[in-house]
Amino acid sequence: MYRILVLLHLFLFFRPNGNVYAVPPSIDSAIIHKKWDAQWITAPGISLKDFQVLHLRKTFQLTAVDQEFLVHVSADNRYRLYVNGEEVGKGPARGDLNNWFFDTYDLAPYLKQGENVVAAVIWNFAEFAPMAQITNKTAFILQGNSKRESFLSTGADWKVYVNQAYETPKGFAVYTTVGPNEVVDGRLYPFAWQNLGYDDQSWLQPRLLGRGTPKGKTSGWDWALTPRTIPQLDYKKEYFVHLLDHEGKKAKTNIEKGFKAMVIPAYTKVKILLDRGILTTAYPEIVVSKGKGSLIKLAYAEALVDAQGVKGNRDIVIGKQMPDMLQDTYVADGADARTFQPLWLRTFRYVELAIETKDDPLVLEDVYSYFSAYPFQRTAVFESEDRLLEEIWQVGWRTTRLCAGELYYDCPYYEQLQYIGDTRVQALISLNLTTDDRLVKAAIAHFKMSTMPNGLTQSRYPSSEYQIIPGFSLFWIAMVHDYMMYRDDAAYSAEQVQTITHILKWFEDNTQPNGMLGQMDYWNFVDWSFGPWKAELPIGGTPPGTFDGHSSVLSLLYVLGLEKAVDIFHALGQKDKAAYYANVSAKMKSSIYALCWDPTKGLLADSPERNSFSQHANALATLVGMFTEKQQRGVMNKVMNTDGTVLEASLYFKFYVFQAVKKAGLADNYLDFLAPWENMLELGLTTFAETPEPTRSDCHAWSAHPLVDFMTTVCGIEPMDFGYKKVKVQPHLGRLSTVKGKAIHPSGAIPFDLKRKGRKGIEGTIELPIGITGVFFWENTQIELSPGFNTIKL
Repeated sequence: MYRILVLLHLFLFFRPNGNVYAVPPSIDSAIIHKKWDAQWITAPGISLKDFQVLHLRKTFQLTAVDQEFLVHVSADNRYRLYVNGEEVGKGPARGDLNNWFFDTYDLAPYLKQGENVVAAVIWNFAEFAPMAQITNKTAFILQGNSKRESFLSTGADWKVYVNQAYETPKGFAVYTTVGPNEVVDGRLYPFAWQNLGYDDQSWLQPRLLGRGTPKGKTSGWDWALTPRTIPQLDYKKEYFVHLLDHEGKKAKTNIEKGFKAMVIPAYTKVKILLDRGILTTAYPEIVVSKGKGSLIKLAYAEALVDAQGVKGNRDIVIGKQMPDMLQDTYVADGADARTFQPLWLRTFRYVELAIETKDDPLVLEDVYSYFSAYPFQRTAVFESEDRLLEEIWQVGWRTTRLCAGELYYDCPYYEQLQYIGDTRVQALISLNLTTDDRLVKAAIAHFKMSTMPNGLTQSRYPSSEYQIIPGFSLFWIAMVHDYMMYRDDAAYSAEQVQTITHILKWFEDNTQPNGMLGQMDYWNFVDWSFGPWKAELPIGGTPPGTFDGHSSVLSLLYVLGLEKAVDIFHALGQKDKAAYYANVSAKMKSSIYALCWDPTKGLLADSPERNSFSQHANALATLVGMFTEKQQRGVMNKVMNTDGTVLEASLYFKFYVFQAVKKAGLADNYLDFLAPWENMLELGLTTFAETPEPTRSDCHAWSAHPLVDFMTTVCGIEPMDFGYKKVKVQPHLGRLSTVKGKAIHPSGAIPFDLKRKGRKGIEGTIELPIGITGVFFWENTQIELSPGFNTIKL
């Protein structure tokens, strides 16, 4: 377990007068405003752009240990920091070269009188690095916070070792962007390198690359250093649940309480299948003794597959095999109690150990893992009499946890990339189920960092490979709007206005004389239900009208962005901008309706040709207020009860469809639309998938949006205005007779307990935080809610 200083974890946000971070007073101001004394260091005689694993150490004496001993640490690509053999933390959080994060630690709890050692392992995965990892060159830096700690700053008195035990990766068997397989020869590994007493006399003097440079404090830089804005990730030991033989034919052996050591005889090949019971993101770890030269391979899977590559029920393993995916390899050196853990986390439910011994038997002492994810604490509570909803609540939360690390991940197994479309949903889950908005703000900042010269954001960021999905830039505007609804933070919100304006300008420039968007560049992904990816053009998931112009779906996404922006401009007092873009929005809605409304079908078509219809177009039109109240009710009834003539949204875009259902006054039907989530549970998934079967990813946070809906639609608790200054409570119980739990508000929790009373009545209690008022809506009745305890009886 880490004992990490959390000084940087609170109130570490942008100031309104520019991109300068507010800094806790215990961090010396020179760390932020002046060039560091510490040098970036690396190994001499190596390529700084190629795959490398380096170890670094400094041994020193202390006559006394101060109550506080602060240091600031970073590396390229990544590091793990140790003091006297104990791991202190990992990092840095991912950013880009203009926003290179450093971590702050208090080393005092780890230090002692006498001899001490601070050590780090750093690595550069080079061309095999995760796509979310931007990189410059292999290097490490540690800066003491003040004169008291400055003797520890990296420089020529540190020592460095090039680890030859790691084999250079050879590529990927299947497309992933999470980083490479690791191959480690224990016979070449410098075990105990991080401990006191280790003999480092043969280690090298480091190569100095230049002093650390804070962001914005010089005309040129390698890495613009800026404080980390999020906490360290969880790191909690967990055990596998079951052990099976490699064919899954034997009865399961329960190993939840610990793994029983086993001896693998000499000249033996064996496969051991381990089941965690649920999907996890973790650092797997094995402990082995003896067995010199034995080859141990660890393969990881979300699910096993049959001979045709079909996953089927995730609980069934008989007749299935591991997919050809990430696989780490470790060669035993023959000593006792050797531990192997990969440098980067893995995603798995199943782990297969394939062991091949040589001259000596191998003892497999233990197998376990360390769960790692963003340290979200779910403080919202949702309860009802429906067990299905409880299971969706729990599995959705697990999905959310596994898709949040230093970034919001789209999926942890294949990509670990932060996409705006996914992240908007994830941020809303964070704001509704937790009190922690740090990752939300970090994501908004990341996407702002990614802005291109044409005004659009990149679709995912950080990323070493450019990708633009224009509609995702509009969802970034919606993210800012969401944040403003849930947090009273006008200064931070005002910083986003310039980027919002640039995005809207790009779309305005792409508007045709007929009032709709024209032929669209880049990848105009909306939803996978619009078709799979095709290599010749980026048309996967793109609606009709994208390439020849005049897509109602894309035009309506622009209108959605306009409507959100108008609200933001109004809230910030920018009335002229609000009026201008409100006029742009009104004109575009009028054009879309005139060109795409089909009066015979009573639906909005996907393009002026009126030969295809989708839930997407009609849901978006409903959300932006294109229809009258009566009309939108009829439209949403039709698209939700389609005979197959209307294209159905997949799991991701159902979030927007369900919002439109709510706006159309049909939210009491919401619980009837959850069959896709029930189907996933019946298939043994322990997280929610990217798409309905067959799915690539078993864990995709964009499919966890029912968590938002349970709080804001079923329980009906959500902001009534910007800054959550007033609470709206409008429950839609559907088939439920009772809901109870606790909603989240910046000023405190909102406990509630509501029950149906007869066919159309409701009774119960709602408690609002001090100073917060609200309105309760039921049928055609409104009740003003006061701070404190409120009794409902209608």
